[in-house]
Amino acid sequence: MRIYNKEEKNGADHLEESKQNLTKPLTGIKVVEFGQIAAGPFTGMLLADLGADVIKIERPNGGDGMRAWPPFIENSQYGEYSANFSSLNRNKRSIVIDFNNEEELKILKKLCLQADVVVENFRPGVLEKFGLLYDDLSKEHAHLVYCSISGYGQEGPYAKKGAFDVTIQAFSGLMSVTGEEDGPPVKCGVPIADFAVGLYAAYSIVASVLKVKQGGKGTYIDCSMLGSVLGISALQTSEYYGKGEPPNRLGTAHPRNAPYQAFQGSDKPFVIAAGNAKLWYQVCKATNLTDLIDDPRFITQRLRAKNQKELQSILEKVFVTKKAAEWMAEFEKRGVPTSPVNDFAEALASPITHSLNILKEMNLPNGESITAVGFPVKMTDYEFEIYRIPPKLGEHNEQVIEEWLGHKVVK
Repeated sequence: MRIYNKEEKNGADHLEESKQNLTKPLTGIKVVEFGQIAAGPFTGMLLADLGADVIKIERPNGGDGMRAWPPFIENSQYGEYSANFSSLNRNKRSIVIDFNNEEELKILKKLCLQADVVVENFRPGVLEKFGLLYDDLSKEHAHLVYCSISGYGQEGPYAKKGAFDVTIQAFSGLMSVTGEEDGPPVKCGVPIADFAVGLYAAYSIVASVLKVKQGGKGTYIDCSMLGSVLGISALQTSEYYGKGEPPNRLGTAHPRNAPYQAFQGSDKPFVIAAGNAKLWYQVCKATNLTDLIDDPRFITQRLRAKNQKELQSILEKVFVTKKAAEWMAEFEKRGVPTSPVNDFAEALASPITHSLNILKEMNLPNGESITAVGFPVKMTDYEFEIYRIPPKLGEHNEQVIEEWLGHKVVK
């Protein structure tokens, strides 16, 4: 790949016109994303959804490994495209860089020096040999915000240890409180470590960009999956420090509230959340178990939580006498929070979900389309849109180099 300086830019031949609304919160922010699989790409997508220009840096020979993850949306003429990859890489542009090619590496460094933000989730040390660490770039770019995402942080005995979502769920203690009380530890079905760290990373990046815009210096952000999972485990860690004992698995139950869990109706399970005395009274009335109101085992919230196994046994005998829908209708009438236990097909088809207006049809590079869950937060003067479809590998090499660096690519 050879480039030369372009003296003039012709808007007709060098750029596709962006559809971004200028009121997007991060419009004008340039981001270089060294993202692999989930955590880094999710962080980049959150920034892109809010208007940042996110350039995804990929290696030759396949790029981001998630491009090879099924399921694939197939097109007989233009091939297949990963649905998983599309879910984390909308609103970005992709360029391919051969890190072992000196000329291309120089281009990459120039792009980083043009960026407001660099996000990377390589194993610590991988970018060091290419001169792409924060210490390298910040010498020439004092306002750079640089976020490193890793399993166990950039320092300490596990700094260079590889990590995946499941290993962090295990190490952090999260798996120890997931599953039935008399069963083995269970991994959360959603890769919560990957997405928790992505949320913390994006939040920290935006805060750091704001600091720079207010006249401050750039920032290095060390965002670990382990720290992020422990951060969202505040109730469990405080329980441990408060009692001196680690929390236990309780299935769908709650350690400090009851009845606050899933119960089995005659046909399928449903959930109720009677988290205070008023709601508990309504549960007793709905089930015709009014004698429980003054039962000394259940008279306070603390006692109901302490004796919830006995309470569960009593309630289950009643709940199996009617269908879940009947019970939910009764609890809705009485103001007790309740819900069916949906699978994802049911949750996505629900009119409640559709009322959020977050399901969007997204075109793919192979001519097919897929439904995607968009940015799920509503804000005034901002409307989520898919203004860039998920990219083909290296699709934007010429465009990005010309736009960001003012150079024309010569093939």
